[in-house]
Amino acid sequence: MPTTTKTTRKANPALLKPVQPDAELAAVVGSDAIPRSEIIKKLWDYIKKHKLQDEKNKRNINADAALKPIFGGKDQVSMFEMTKLVSGHIVK
Repeated sequence: MPTTTKTTRKANPALLKPVQPDAELAAVVGSDAIPRSEIIKKLWDYIKKHKLQDEKNKRNINADAALKPIFGGKDQVSMFEMTKLVSGHIVK
């Protein structure tokens, strides 16, 4: 009878390293250097607080005045596109 060992998944160190949001992103998540995962969490908190998730298609996010610059001027983006666009607002 083979024994199976449960492997614990380690977090990606790149996602845990604090990064600095630019001015547009800082308007929503704050100006402190925080990990990417925390930036996405704060964005989702903002989206839910302001009811910006599309009613018909929950995967889409509607932009308000604060999110539009982050979303490259688009009125609506998918949640997957959002994470890609946020990467462009992190100071390297």
